[in-house]
Amino acid sequence: MSKFSSICFHFCVPRLRPYVAGIGSKRPPDCFREYFIHKFRAMLGKNRIIFPGEKVLLAVSGGPSSCSMLSQVQEGLSQNAHKKLRFIPGIVYIDEGAAAGRSVDDRKTAMAQMQTLFEATGFPFHLVPLEQVLDLSPSVLVMAPSPSEQPGSAYKAAVDQFIQSKGHWPPRPQDQDQDQDLDQASLPDIQESHTQLLQQLMSSTKTQTAREELLSMLRQHLLVHTARTKGYSKLMLGDCCSRLAVKLLSSIALGRGAQLAQDTGFSDSRYGDIITVRPMRDYSSKEIVFYNHMFKVPSIFIPGLDTMTADKSSIQRLTESFVTKLQADFPSTVSTIYRTSEKLQTAWKGSCAADVCDTCLLCLCALDTTVGDCSYRLFL
Repeated sequence: MSKFSSICFHFCVPRLRPYVAGIGSKRPPDCFREYFIHKFRAMLGKNRIIFPGEKVLLAVSGGPSSCSMLSQVQEGLSQNAHKKLRFIPGIVYIDEGAAAGRSVDDRKTAMAQMQTLFEATGFPFHLVPLEQVLDLSPSVLVMAPSPSEQPGSAYKAAVDQFIQSKGHWPPRPQDQDQDQDLDQASLPDIQESHTQLLQQLMSSTKTQTAREELLSMLRQHLLVHTARTKGYSKLMLGDCCSRLAVKLLSSIALGRGAQLAQDTGFSDSRYGDIITVRPMRDYSSKEIVFYNHMFKVPSIFIPGLDTMTADKSSIQRLTESFVTKLQADFPSTVSTIYRTSEKLQTAWKGSCAADVCDTCLLCLCALDTTVGDCSYRLFL
């Protein structure tokens, strides 16, 4: 191995060693940057779920992973990008301060910080308090009809049509929807009555585990509703492989093993008209922290429901502590769990199809209620 490869291996992370061995003329930060960007673009290009010209809503919480995802989209739309991304991005931030018991002043300060961060991107953005989930109609609990299945050649046809179009690309801020300005003009109002109702709902759950699950489902419904009402067809989440590894194990412990494919896969079509994608699922939290630090990607820490909680306060928190400590001693722990999740698929039992099976009222996944004879019963 060359002297440069050893230096690059030392400065970057161990997973970069095969990649940087063939790059002999660039400094370690440069090769790491190319590696990081390439993996994001390869994840989108390999799956071909996002078509050219589609509106994609980026869910940004202010954390390192979602802010890194936002940075990658900015990089892909910049003039210096080798192959520009061809979708139209927007940003959404869900304020969960009411569920975490934060004061109104603290919540407004956090939203003002997020507003400053989003304004610097030039993308349209939406600041949405979690209380708005109480105003949603019951129709959000029903899977919307999905668009007709498109053949494999549809993506190529969309690319050709996009290239032949005469519009400006990337879209200029003044050319975007005028109704976006209403969301950007001022911080959203927080109704005290809605805040109290939401806090009563959260306090009615008996355990921290149930509260975290409820918060996750409410957040997801509000994200999907925002995407629908604002005209987006894709929802992009910033879940990295470290978080997905914890989610996989905790979901099994919570009895959600049948829903793992939707909860941890690259794409999730349970909502029908809105498809959720996770382009950051190939990155570890360590890679993301390195990239954000080396290239000064801004992020904002906002305390959440599980901030500063004990390891045994919830199943999710205990699983996170277990995986983190195991990863410190065995560095392949997260990658092994993550690779296992890639092999999972949803299997519909019998003749039941995805669109006719009974679904959960909260998460809209198929109910796994068909229980066959267990080995103990067969033995008897």
